[in-house]
Amino acid sequence: MDNFAFMIHPLDETDVMKKFSAAQFIPKFIIGQILKYAPPFKASDVTGIVSKHNRINGWFVACPLTARQMTRLPEPFVINKIVRAGKLAEKLGAKILGLGAFTSVVGDAGITVAKNLKIPVTTGNSYTVATAIEGAKMAARIMGHDMESANVAVIGATGAIGSVCADFLAREVRNLVLVGKDEAKLHKLAGRILYDTGLVVKISTNVKESLKKADVVLTVTNSVDVLVDPEDLKPGAVVCDVSRPRNVSGKVAELRNDVLVIEGGLVEVPGDVNFNLNFGFPPGMAYACMAETMILALEKKYESFTLGRELSIKQVTEISKLARKHGFRVAGFRSFERPVTEAEIYKIRNNALRKVLATGTV
Repeated sequence: MDNFAFMIHPLDETDVMKKFSAAQFIPKFIIGQILKYAPPFKASDVTGIVSKHNRINGWFVACPLTARQMTRLPEPFVINKIVRAGKLAEKLGAKILGLGAFTSVVGDAGITVAKNLKIPVTTGNSYTVATAIEGAKMAARIMGHDMESANVAVIGATGAIGSVCADFLAREVRNLVLVGKDEAKLHKLAGRILYDTGLVVKISTNVKESLKKADVVLTVTNSVDVLVDPEDLKPGAVVCDVSRPRNVSGKVAELRNDVLVIEGGLVEVPGDVNFNLNFGFPPGMAYACMAETMILALEKKYESFTLGRELSIKQVTEISKLARKHGFRVAGFRSFERPVTEAEIYKIRNNALRKVLATGTV
C-alpha cells in the first residue's frame, strides 16, 4: 500500500505535558534537558485516508526538540536529530517523509536531511502557500475587503513561504508591503516582483508600523516570539497566521472583537481518517504541510517535491491541482484553535464598523 510519514515535534514544553501526564510534575527546564537527549519515536499510526484514486496509511514520527531548541541549539546537532527521526520513518517502511513545523526550516530547509535519507522529503510549504492565500482571500471577502484595493502586508516576506505568497499576491493587489528583518533581501524581493509583475511594492523592517496600516495580513515567519499585539491592528483587519508557534498574541482574541485572526494552512483530509493523535482540530483536519505529504503519496509521486528556501508558483499551482484531484479542500475558518462561523465574522465586521464610526479611524 502507498504510504507516508510526517515528522512532528513539540512547539514547547507544554505540548510534552499534554502528551505525557507525568511531565506535568517536572519543571520545564528539566523537560528541555530530557528532550535534548531523547530518541525519536513513532507518535501514532495514521489510517483511513481515501481519495477516488487511491488509499494510503502513514505514521507521525516525533523529533523531540521544541521550536526554541531548534533555533538555539547548534545547527549540526538539530539536523542530526531530524535525520535520526527520518531514519525511523524509513524503518517503518515510509515511502516519503514530510517535515513539519521547525524541522522544515532548520539549516537549508530539508536539503541536508534529504541527502542523508533513502526516501524523498518534502517540507509541505507549497500547499501551505496555496491554502494560506485562499483562506486569507475568503476571510477578507466576508469582512468586506476588496483585495485589489486593500492594504496587504506579508510579515516574514523574505522566507520560503513569504516570498511565494508575495509573488502570488502581487498579481492580485495594488497595495502590498513586504515586511522582514533584512532590508537587502526585501529590496531584492521587491525588485524581482517588479520585474515579474510590474507592481511597485513597499518594504519595511518595522512590523508594528506596517500592521497599523494593513487591512489584510499574512504572518509567515520562523520567529518563536509574538509579533502581533492587540494595539497593532486597525479595526476590521484580517490576519492569517500561518506561523507555528503563532505570531499573533492570544490577547488579540480577548481584547479585540473588531479584528479577525484565522489560522492558515488548515485543510480537510478525504476519507474516514484517524490520526490517533490530538492536534486540537476537529476530526479529519490537518495542517496543509501534512496534507502535501499525503497528497504526494496518494498520487504515487514519490519525489522531494518542496525543498530548500526557493519555492515557485509552478509548484504551488501543481500541488493545488493534485489536492483538488484527491479531494482535499481548505477547511472552515478557525481562530486560536476554535471554529469561527460566517455569522461570527459578520459580527466582527459590524464591531469594526461601529468602532470606525465612533473613533473616526480608517
